[in-house]
Amino acid sequence: MNTLEIKGDWNITKGKLKQKWATLTDDDLQYAEGKHDELLGRIQKRTGQTREAVEKAINDAASCCCK
Repeated sequence: MNTLEIKGDWNITKGKLKQKWATLTDDDLQYAEGKHDELLGRIQKRTGQTREAVEKAINDAASCCCK
């Protein structure tokens, strides 16, 4: 998988997360290597969901497009 494919998959995943939680912004979903915990924390803070629920939503959204 090349960089463009990974970025495309992440854009699809971001779109699905925004559909699930409309209050999320692009800034909330900005992901940089090594910032996984910060991303989860931002989504948790914005949505009020548990870490486990956020991780499951990300995994579910990513599994649809990353096969």
